[in-house]
Amino acid sequence: MAQPTQPPTDTPTSYTDPTFSLLNSTCLDLLLIELVPMAYRITADLALREEEWTGTSTAKANRLSSHSNDASSTAAGAAAGTIGAGGTATVDEEESREAVFHRLESLGYRVGLGVVERFSRDTPRPVTPLDCIKFLCKDLWTLLFRKQIDNLKTNHRGIYVLTDNTFKPLTRMSFDTKKYTPEVQARINEAAERMLREGDADGNGLNEMGLAREANSIERVQPFLYFPAGVVRGCLEGLGIRASVQAECSALPSATFQIRTAGAKN
Repeated sequence: MAQPTQPPTDTPTSYTDPTFSLLNSTCLDLLLIELVPMAYRITADLALREEEWTGTSTAKANRLSSHSNDASSTAAGAAAGTIGAGGTATVDEEESREAVFHRLESLGYRVGLGVVERFSRDTPRPVTPLDCIKFLCKDLWTLLFRKQIDNLKTNHRGIYVLTDNTFKPLTRMSFDTKKYTPEVQARINEAAERMLREGDADGNGLNEMGLAREANSIERVQPFLYFPAGVVRGCLEGLGIRASVQAECSALPSATFQIRTAGAKN
């Protein structure tokens, strides 16, 4: 007598799901590394084309192009804009930063929508906003970054703070000592001169140099959070929650995502 066939319990394959495909887990990491330099290059090219059409000077395009060169030289080299001697970013650098932010955030938003549609097509979707956030912290975060969110806080009024202490896209980040901002380089030089002149028995000089390098790293890593923030916003939109997402890095390799839903109260 024939035995009844047991339903398959393993993960789907190309035989059962024609849309199923396998992808190396490092592809997302490589994509995030290249996205920021690409966004700066596109911004510089568009600015140059605009200058050619308008017939004005190319100083703006050259300044934007310098950001692209810095970004392509190292994974963390795509800074959010070089600060001038007075500590204030120029208008052109602000425009460059905004253009890169909107481009990367929009790309991440589209990816987030697709991820939710694909991942939740065979499972019931969460209904309440808190359940959606938990679904994002556990299931979707594991799918994207192979770990769960480390900490979730909320004020129960529509504001959620997600903290990933070892955000995978930032775990391999480093900084280039040749690309310090003038303020950071001045702090390093001052600490080094004081160490040579007075010694560093208390370790304050080394601490200041370390803090300066850390500040430089955090500043340069910020553009690499634009795309993940867009992914989070797209995932929430796919789950029926309209929200704004702000991503920050206080210390490598941690990342914090502040989610403010529509109608949220402080």
